[in-house]
Amino acid sequence: MTARPGRDGRNPPRDRSGRERDRARRYITASDGQRLAVYSSGPADRPTLLCVHGYPDNASVWGALTDELGDGYRVVSYDVRGAGRSTAPDHRSGYLLDQLADDLALVAATVSPDRPVHLLAHDWGSIQAWHAVTAPEHASRFASFTSVSGPALDHAGQWFRSRPDGARTVLRQAVRSGYIGFFHLPGVPEAAWLTGVGGLVLSAAERIGGGPAVPARRDVRDYLNGLSLYRANMIPRLTRPVDRRTDVPVQVLAPTDDAFMVEQIQSNAGRWAPDFRFHRFQGGHWSLRSRPAPVAARLRAFVDGVESDAPRPRLNLTARRSRRRGGAFAGQVAVVTGAGSGIGRSLCSELAGRGARIVAVDVDGPAAERTAELADALTPGARARRVDVTDSAAVEELAAWVRDEYGVPDLVFNNAGIGVAGPFLETTAQDWARVVDVNLWGVVHGCRAFAPMMVEAGGGGRIVNTASAAAYLPSRVYGAYATTKAAVLMLSRTLRGELAEKGVAVTAVCPGPVDTGIVSHARLSGMGPVSAARERLDRLYRLRGYTPEKAARRIADAVADAPEIVPVTGEAHVGLWLSRLAPGVLRRAARVSPPGLTSARPRPVPSCPSLRSRASGAADRPGGPGNGVGTGR
Repeated sequence: MTARPGRDGRNPPRDRSGRERDRARRYITASDGQRLAVYSSGPADRPTLLCVHGYPDNASVWGALTDELGDGYRVVSYDVRGAGRSTAPDHRSGYLLDQLADDLALVAATVSPDRPVHLLAHDWGSIQAWHAVTAPEHASRFASFTSVSGPALDHAGQWFRSRPDGARTVLRQAVRSGYIGFFHLPGVPEAAWLTGVGGLVLSAAERIGGGPAVPARRDVRDYLNGLSLYRANMIPRLTRPVDRRTDVPVQVLAPTDDAFMVEQIQSNAGRWAPDFRFHRFQGGHWSLRSRPAPVAARLRAFVDGVESDAPRPRLNLTARRSRRRGGAFAGQVAVVTGAGSGIGRSLCSELAGRGARIVAVDVDGPAAERTAELADALTPGARARRVDVTDSAAVEELAAWVRDEYGVPDLVFNNAGIGVAGPFLETTAQDWARVVDVNLWGVVHGCRAFAPMMVEAGGGGRIVNTASAAAYLPSRVYGAYATTKAAVLMLSRTLRGELAEKGVAVTAVCPGPVDTGIVSHARLSGMGPVSAARERLDRLYRLRGYTPEKAARRIADAVADAPEIVPVTGEAHVGLWLSRLAPGVLRRAARVSPPGLTSARPRPVPSCPSLRSRASGAADRPGGPGNGVGTGR
């Protein structure tokens, strides 16, 4: 039977397999006389990674991650005061954040006196690590900071007060934080831990999102002492928050199934850190024990990038604070096809304004370059690539390049599309082949190239495919276009179901009539003189007056929550509603030609062999100028 450590914490913590981890190499005495137990492993000549555990854990929580990291780093962890083998203060004031930050800085200076350390923290460890890196007297001790499931309390207090992500999100976080009020009750949480009821509830919470295979080894003193963390800090920090900023490079990792944290309260921290990265990964609150591989992969990429001394982009905080939901994409990497104009270009600007680094992709290279310049002015780090999305090999090459240059992207917008209008009997086989190649195969190629790397990285990424309201609004003159967009919508829905268990969300965007300029590149058949028909269509879009910028804001707001489908304009919303509740109305409406459009006399339909030969030849043609146009319907 394992003995439980007493107040002085004589027995060492154990890892997930029950084996005793390395005994403390040393004890470090804090400024108020508390003794902190410090553990280390790995080569002494490698960068130092200092790990800070949360509540109610001790240093043994890092066992799985240390194994995953191998010998790439010198890994140092310590038992926070009151936990594991460290001693506990007699008074609640000994757990104030200022004292905890002093402890952390002292351990960093002791284990690595000549070089700053890379911080990795979880839960309450993140809270005190945030406090340390935002303290001017301590910040120089840290080369980087990776936070998992833990915000700065001052940042959280300001987030609750300003509500940048809406009252509903704040309410969701308040519900998930209900345990904090419970911990402030006198005597009740102590009774819960001592009777074992609290342990049962905690074990159930650990299983949310796929819990650890082996329960954590904790002691009653870890549960009881750690209550003072909440009672000493929560109310004053959340009710009287102050601005706390840092120039330390920060990476925030947010599990998709965290039982205690909404992601927005963590991504919002980018407002106070210009060198900021935010990434999701699939898992629950204690994923660093149950699924350490995604955490280790992101940690390696981040730390190695900092160690390389390569130039690092700094976010335009002024631009990002002007956005209502500025934190949703902070520090993320977004790949956008069809970025040369229309919704694609506006999406790049909108996402960059919210802190994302943009890869602008278009078949029109100069147009992509211009988009990247605009995005780079908002958030540095944007790049442009000329790619024909109908070429699967080119898209695979793009994905490999993005992975090498940026790492696995967080967001992929398969947005490139072209327009084709005209009755079926007037639409040629070449027109069909071209619109299928760009609108459907372009999306398929993008999903095939990026989805596997997102799954391999541990999930958390989002794929957004631009379909159209035409996907569920049949029309007699948009048959070819609507067919491809309906296929994109169904592809997105089926892929969403397939990738859900992998932690990758797939969303279909259905804009509706947006004045993107798609008509100027659209192929028009059987609608009278082309110039006149094009002018009539252009006039309809201009009169509607729904701009690409407005559409991009709507899409970005919605995609932050990863819904299945995003109808943009009012027509798209009404059409979706009718397609579900009154499809007969839409079938009858499909017989009516849109206002201002007339069809020319039908010409004979080519024979089936001719259709096949023409489609086969069209598939080999290089991309035309319409490939890069952001779809507007």
